[in-house]
Amino acid sequence: MSHFETDGKTSGRSCRSMNQQEAEKTNGFPGGENREQASIRVYHRCGGCGKKLEFLNSGKFRVNANGSSVDVWLIYRCKKCKHSWNLTVYERTKPSKIPRAIFEAFQENDGELAAAFGRSIDFLKKNRAEFK
Repeated sequence: MSHFETDGKTSGRSCRSMNQQEAEKTNGFPGGENREQASIRVYHRCGGCGKKLEFLNSGKFRVNANGSSVDVWLIYRCKKCKHSWNLTVYERTKPSKIPRAIFEAFQENDGELAAAFGRSIDFLKKNRAEFK
């Protein structure tokens, strides 16, 4: 598995310099994609509008600690009414199982990391996103 390409720094190194072993811990999520690649158009039934509409990547993550585990979601918003839809990145995972640089990027709402997830068909399919 290739690594995420972000500029977030941890302990004097960036996510770009993660070694292969750390990159393999990213739970099969995206990385190394071409940053210039266009976002994928995602559709979901909106709880606000009551219709299946396009949702846009907000570029923000929600990180929630629950005891000794953490949940991480990427927030998408309805293009029409801005109703939110949280796509699961990590669920009930020990923080130690997430590479430190990636975890810090989630906490800092790293836009490049959010865009990488938004370009990952596997991630979107795992969250039951629809495409047109």
